[in-house]
Amino acid sequence: MHNMVEFFLLCVTSLFTVVNPLSVTPIFTSMTSQLDRKITRRVAGKATLTAAIILVLFAITGEFVFRVFSITVDSLRIVGGVIFFIMGYEMIQARLSRIRFDKDNLHEMESYTQDIAITPIAIPLIAGPGAIASVIILMSTHGGVEYHLVLFVSIALVSLVTYLFLLFATPIMDRLGESGNKVLLRIMGLIVMVIGVEFFISGLTPILRRILMIEA
Repeated sequence: MHNMVEFFLLCVTSLFTVVNPLSVTPIFTSMTSQLDRKITRRVAGKATLTAAIILVLFAITGEFVFRVFSITVDSLRIVGGVIFFIMGYEMIQARLSRIRFDKDNLHEMESYTQDIAITPIAIPLIAGPGAIASVIILMSTHGGVEYHLVLFVSIALVSLVTYLFLLFATPIMDRLGESGNKVLLRIMGLIVMVIGVEFFISGLTPILRRILMIEA
């Protein structure tokens, strides 16, 4: 039970810092600033639901992808660690996103809301490469069904929190202010970088042991 609680905390912490609802919030706000509250809620709901489904699918099919492309968990840990580290570094530099979207090019409001809910909000802002790598690695960490359920609950919980962030995006941004957002973004960036280093070391150590023929 203690191990399961630790795994739950690891899942929630990893996913929350990688998804980072705070960094999605200003982008979401800028894209939905001209929409009424009802449509904004619908966009937020569709984006978070789509992202959650994508993460669950990648978590379930991760082992199959490994077999098809001959990918090892250790290699993915190394790549995931590098991705996390780069993301964390950019967050520390207070770079929220490079994505820009010109809403004036879309004439149909329905088409616009459908487009932004899936791309770029669901992918890659919420379910980005870091989050996808994270769920695959976490899924492979424990083989028990109960641990897999814990991961799915964690994905649902982080998605719900992200939805609430998007739902109250404008009040949150106004309350925190630009300086507050940058400070919190840098703190989260540091956490992401630390997680990235841990993933990198945990993936590199078994590979070096195999190369050097050192027993664990």
